[in-house]
Amino acid sequence: MAVGMDGFHLANSELSRLGYAGRKGAPETFDAYGFVAMLRRLRAGDEPVVYAPIYSRTVHESVNAAIPVPSDIRVVIVEGNYLLLRRAPWDQVRPLLDVALYLDTPAGVRVDSLIRRQRSRGLDRSAALNWVRSSDEVNAKLIAATREDADVILARPG
Repeated sequence: MAVGMDGFHLANSELSRLGYAGRKGAPETFDAYGFVAMLRRLRAGDEPVVYAPIYSRTVHESVNAAIPVPSDIRVVIVEGNYLLLRRAPWDQVRPLLDVALYLDTPAGVRVDSLIRRQRSRGLDRSAALNWVRSSDEVNAKLIAATREDADVILARPG
């Protein structure tokens, strides 16, 4: 069973209200406390099912209660960029994980993939590249600093 951190993106209207619309994907643009609470619920196993949200790349918003995680599931894979970040509240995530993997992706592969993602949202190449440089790559630097805190580092080929 897989649960992603992206389901905890703040709603676009909330990002606009907070002035974060241009930084969507940065650590402060998530309900990190909600994410930690969900991990604690999953870890405790006290509920017959915990429903996790997903992020829709079609509507570019989170969809609540989209992934049912029954208590009898033995392995839950949690995926996300900030699982090893050392600042609150993200620093509460690592103790809730049994094993932490870091996927090391060459910069060129990462940037090309991110540009394709932004183009699929309807941005032209220039706007996509600008978003990747001003937002995604800023986030990538934060994430790279967490690399050594992983139990296992997997290298994605270039």
